[in-house]
Order: sequence, then structure tokens, then C-alpha cells
Amino acid sequence: MPSHTKAFTGKHMAAIFVAGFGIVIAVNLGMATMAVESFHGTVVDNSYVASQNYNGWLKQAAASKALGWQAVPHLRADGHVVIEALGVPAGARMTATAEHPLGLRDDAAFTFTDEGRGRWVSNETVAPGRWQLRIAIRAGDQAWAGEGEIR
Repeated sequence: MPSHTKAFTGKHMAAIFVAGFGIVIAVNLGMATMAVESFHGTVVDNSYVASQNYNGWLKQAAASKALGWQAVPHLRADGHVVIEALGVPAGARMTATAEHPLGLRDDAAFTFTDEGRGRWVSNETVAPGRWQLRIAIRAGDQAWAGEGEIR
């Protein structure tokens, strides 16, 4: 029985190379597109400006730590934010800003009502999702700043 095999030519090899590199390029383009479309936020708007503020942020963090205050945020089922605060003196004022980690939603500002015994409840509600909460507490000339996450 005679064998009818075709010879492997340079055209066959070129087609294999083109097909292989075509697959690699298509996968890379697909991955790059998904990466760009799925990241909707920035870490900082301007890294130079952020670098100029860095030492100030470190001083503020050290001053906050020295006060010994603590604030732990929780999200209630009705959308109000509850903050359990320890060591905060009576008469303090608390505010917060909720930022979506990837910038998908606008920031939300909060004011709080002191319910006593270290429990503060927001006057505003937050949309469902994951939020980074930047908390600011002022009592007289003392200021505390911290962060927490709510879901």
C-alpha cells in the first residue's frame, strides 16, 4: 500500500508560527483590556503632592496614637454607620468620609450623633458595598484621625 503523505513545507511552519503568535497576542490584548476596564480608581491623584504631605500624615498618625482613642466602625442593616469609640471624651464631635476602594462611587460624608457610652450613629446612610471609612474626631483642641472598613 502506497503512503500518500504530504511533505511538511515552509508554508506549514509559517502558518504554525503565525497561529501561535496570534493566540499569544490575542490573550495579551484580552488580559490588558480586562485589567484597564476593571480598575476604576486611583491610589492618589498626584503622587508628587502626596509625597510632600507624607511627613505631615506621619505626624498626624503619631498624635492620634498618642491620644489613645479607638474607633471601630460597623454597618447596621438599615445602612447607618455605628462607631464604637473608646477613650473619646464627652462633647467630642465625630465626622467621617466613606470612600469606595476602587472609586466606583462618589465619596459620602457623614456626621454622627453621640448615643452615649462610646456609641456614635451616623445621621446619613451608606449604599451597600465595601467602603473605606476615614474617621475624624475633635474634642476641644485635640484631633484624632483613623480609618476602618465597612461592608
